[in-house]
Amino acid sequence: MPPNTTATTGDKPGKSGRKKGRKARLMVFVLVLALIGGIAYGAYWSVSTVRAPFPQTEGTLRLEGLSGPVDVKRDSHGIPRIYASTPEDLFMAQGFVQAQDRFYEMDVRRHMTSGRLSEMFGKSQLKNDEFLRTLGWDRVAKQEYDKKLSASTKKYLRAYAKGVNAYLEGREAKDISLEYAALGFTNDYKPGKWTPVDSISWLKAMAWDLRGNMQDEIDRALMTSRLGPKQIKDLYPDYPYSRNKPIVSQGQYNEITRAFEASGDATGSAGTGASAGTGTGTGTGTAAGTAGAGTAGSSALQTQLAGLYEVLDDLPTAVGVNGNGIGSNSWVVSGRHTVTGKPLLANDPHLSATLPSVWYQMGLHCRTVSDTCPYDVSGYTFAGLPGVIIGHNQNIAWGMTNSGVDVTDLYLEKLSGDGYVRGDKTVPFRTRQEVIKVAGGASKRIVVRETTNGPLLSDRSAELVTVGKKAPVDTAAPDRGDGYGIALKWTALEPGTTMDAVFAMDKAKNFDDFREAAKLFDVPSQNLVYADTEGNIGYTLPGRIPVRGKGDGSLPAPGWDPEYDWTGYIEPEELPYEYNPERGYIVTANQAVIDPKNYPYTLTTDWGYGTRSRRITDLIQQKIDGGGKISTEDMRQMQLDNSSAIANLLVPKLLNIDIEDEDVRQAQKLLEGWDRTQDADSAAAAYFNAVWRNILKLSFGNKLPKELRVKGQCLWVEPADDTGPADENRKVRECGRRAADQAQPDGGDRWFEVLRNLMDKPDSDWWKTPASGTRPAAENRDELFKRAMIDARWELTAKLGKDIDTWSWGRLHRLFLKNQTLGTEGPGILQYVLNRGPWKLSGGEAAVNATGWNAAGGYGAVWVPSMRMVVNLADFDKSRWINLTGASGHAYNAHYTDQTDKWAKGELLPWAFSAKAVDKNTSDTLVLKP
Repeated sequence: MPPNTTATTGDKPGKSGRKKGRKARLMVFVLVLALIGGIAYGAYWSVSTVRAPFPQTEGTLRLEGLSGPVDVKRDSHGIPRIYASTPEDLFMAQGFVQAQDRFYEMDVRRHMTSGRLSEMFGKSQLKNDEFLRTLGWDRVAKQEYDKKLSASTKKYLRAYAKGVNAYLEGREAKDISLEYAALGFTNDYKPGKWTPVDSISWLKAMAWDLRGNMQDEIDRALMTSRLGPKQIKDLYPDYPYSRNKPIVSQGQYNEITRAFEASGDATGSAGTGASAGTGTGTGTGTAAGTAGAGTAGSSALQTQLAGLYEVLDDLPTAVGVNGNGIGSNSWVVSGRHTVTGKPLLANDPHLSATLPSVWYQMGLHCRTVSDTCPYDVSGYTFAGLPGVIIGHNQNIAWGMTNSGVDVTDLYLEKLSGDGYVRGDKTVPFRTRQEVIKVAGGASKRIVVRETTNGPLLSDRSAELVTVGKKAPVDTAAPDRGDGYGIALKWTALEPGTTMDAVFAMDKAKNFDDFREAAKLFDVPSQNLVYADTEGNIGYTLPGRIPVRGKGDGSLPAPGWDPEYDWTGYIEPEELPYEYNPERGYIVTANQAVIDPKNYPYTLTTDWGYGTRSRRITDLIQQKIDGGGKISTEDMRQMQLDNSSAIANLLVPKLLNIDIEDEDVRQAQKLLEGWDRTQDADSAAAAYFNAVWRNILKLSFGNKLPKELRVKGQCLWVEPADDTGPADENRKVRECGRRAADQAQPDGGDRWFEVLRNLMDKPDSDWWKTPASGTRPAAENRDELFKRAMIDARWELTAKLGKDIDTWSWGRLHRLFLKNQTLGTEGPGILQYVLNRGPWKLSGGEAAVNATGWNAAGGYGAVWVPSMRMVVNLADFDKSRWINLTGASGHAYNAHYTDQTDKWAKGELLPWAFSAKAVDKNTSDTLVLKP
């Protein structure tokens, strides 16, 4: 045993693991046979190699550094509840236990956030490391630790790191995780000690994937190569405030607005108002004419952004799909409308499907709750981070959804010698050198250059540097000189206090405490919903949110013009919130936070379009209007709602299309009587979604520039710079350049709104599409719909067979869980060992059961409800929860994916909180002693 973790009894996996022992033994036996057969580098791995990393969950261990005994009680799913007498012991034990289950995941994460993946995986990760070093997350994290965080937070971070290191002490890498044994064949990598900065850096990765509208900013600028301002405006319609209500409509924002009006700081002034560029705060009324594309060299901007996106495309996923498709549902209902008479709160964040899940369930309990030991909290944590991120304590509960506020801006910088242009001067770069170590190769040294607007992302591509030097300019931009670069300004690149916020929320007792804690939650900006045992419900928007000079953040800005600088941040007291609204419930599902007519600042121009929030609101209101009361089970059923809003719009039109082909007509009949829900076994859902995908492809996808289309999908198109009449002889072959899960049109609810606005324009040019092979051309809406129905019939025939009786949505819409390192990049046998699936899923894009798929790239699930929870404020022990995978990060451990089958079916597990309930549900107890 490691020298500071002496086992006195029970040196074995616990009973919860043995309950599935036979199945686990069979899987291990299959694995060992494969490895004995020499498939994985000719290696011989024994059963003991596979089982060695499994955690000890029973008996006693001695940990140097504890001040008293700590109990770790695990239930039948391996979920731990920790009981300690001091906060330091509590968080030290949390570090130890999370390392037991998930250290390899934690190790990979810290190497990603610090730009050191090459140390583990070799030169294949060098480009990613260069980009991540340029962002400098770990440097900012160190500044937070040194200068921003409270003394108590730093003490808890040190305790957590001490617990992780107590687990590592004396263990060889192969005894920590199976993946290290695999790495050992090509790399002599050994994990180093954990540090407090490693924990803080993970918050930067979280913020990166929840960063707001950066993709939209890039996409709009790229569209200008083929589309005009009116066309781009069609594809980014205004938010439908009258139909899909914003989160805050009865809240205290009115006080903020009245204060500004009284001071004469009228809505619409530069840097405030709904939008300094558009006056509306929605859509892209300035699509090609505001700061970025209009004043910068357009060719420079196009080529730089295209290259930048290819760099972004390759970055490893942290918690989302590199910023795409990330959503979440969270809502709270007051006791006036519930069967218990106390609030119910639901949350299901939509993130990338990762294995293990990004979440780790845990309870953190002071044996006696007091001022000196104030924690009695349970919920979802991140492995590598102390505290609970989402969940409840003994007084309050909270959930999160991504707010989507715009906290990033790209700036096109004019380079000149060793500096860049600002106004009428050349300013020197701030520079730093970074040395990247590479497993099995020589280290690489890079220079990071920064402007006043942030690091030059374009320096990470030799092609982009060349492009910047050669790009032509227009009359509004400065002379080219030494070229252009792209800098990123982002709130998370400044040190903050989010780690303080986590501990403050975990011990908050009421809404005032909660709002004070939220003020510290500076990045990423989240919608926070709240409920307490006294019956109160609330919402607050935290975050460091910039105020801009000129421009609205919807397009890249000219870095040489100081008028486009950020002028400050919205004060926390001026951010929207609600408390006990009259309607008795609050819904957040990435819709607009507030109507810009009622608020003096621009939060973003790129909200989600409110499809999920409207459906959730309708479900709640239907129950209330029917005189019913909402139960925990009702909340669960709402989370599983599969109805398709776009089907409600399109199906009546599709049924009116005259179809001659008997096979296509047979498929069309599937839509007759369909309830427009997307159950896994529904043939109608499969056909409709195929029709929807083909409508998008024919009307929009084939008209977008190659930088937005799926990589490898090629079209014959007229050159982008061709201004002459249409001529088939001038067409060139252009192939898409974007990953399938990142391409456009992705089919999200922005595209729902695009279609809705075009439905009463049957002769719009968007509906026109040329013939292809035997497929007819379309000149209007109904002809394009007919063509899409034909194409969808034969697409599904190829994928699912000619017999429509065998079709189902779940056969198309499947979930594969992949280990995020060796499970995607390793040899085939390792992928077999580490990955799981598929699961056939219900739900779909912009459904409440948001199992998202990218219509440009295919039907497979790309992002999913990464967990689901329903908190019962009348009796916490009657709350329910589920994780996407399981507690363990060890392949073939009984808890690797033991929750996934239930998750896929929409089931929830009991969530014990009180000491009595925890004891009743405990399968294994491990005692940690000093």
